[in-house]
Amino acid sequence: MAESAQSSSPSPAVLANSGGDQSQFKVYKPPTTTTPANPQELPDTYFTPTAADLKAAQATLSARTQSLVNAPLQVRAAREASEKAKRDRWPNTTIRVRFSDRTQLEKTFPSTDKIRSVYAFVRSSLRDDVKPIKFILYQSPPKRDLKVSDPKVRDLSLAELQLAPSSVLLLRFEEESLNGSDIPAPLMLSIAAQAMDLPPPPDFDAGVTEQRKPASAPTTASTSTGSEKKIPKWLQAGLRKK
Repeated sequence: MAESAQSSSPSPAVLANSGGDQSQFKVYKPPTTTTPANPQELPDTYFTPTAADLKAAQATLSARTQSLVNAPLQVRAAREASEKAKRDRWPNTTIRVRFSDRTQLEKTFPSTDKIRSVYAFVRSSLRDDVKPIKFILYQSPPKRDLKVSDPKVRDLSLAELQLAPSSVLLLRFEEESLNGSDIPAPLMLSIAAQAMDLPPPPDFDAGVTEQRKPASAPTTASTSTGSEKKIPKWLQAGLRKK
């Protein structure tokens, strides 16, 4: 299949896998924290979860667990209808895999794919000397391993794993020497060379500032309206004569 012409703007890299088809993906450079070139770069403290974050994450995990526990109890027709509704709403799932140095790989999969598709994509992107080394994809917080060896994970689709429409997965190698924050992601050179800067985070404060803008000062018209309520002098004089 012929590749389409590339525009001048950064485009997704193209990786040919062992099956012969081509899959589009994006690779992002680690965010820089030593240079103030990007004033919107978030500090490390931003990624430290607060008590509210942990509470919300725990609630999400409980909902996922409850969903998995109750799934076998559902009538087959109802379960199939529910899954069809999910596929219709989110036919694709965007997965972003973050390495220990915060390099990120992003790819969109059909929501019906299993987690093994994500593993295969990541492994095909690694250097040849690293491909044989096992790794685990997980979510945090709270920590949730997504192991292909886990029957409660491997047989579920990305939608059933509650990863649709988009999720960020962390990567941890079994060889600890590859997990340091100062260790560059062991990607193929052809892939690492196509890394682009992360887009700046949305500025949510702008909308909040606009909503909190103080009301304008009362106009002279409203002031004069208030003064009209006073009794005119000629009317006061008439009242005194009475």
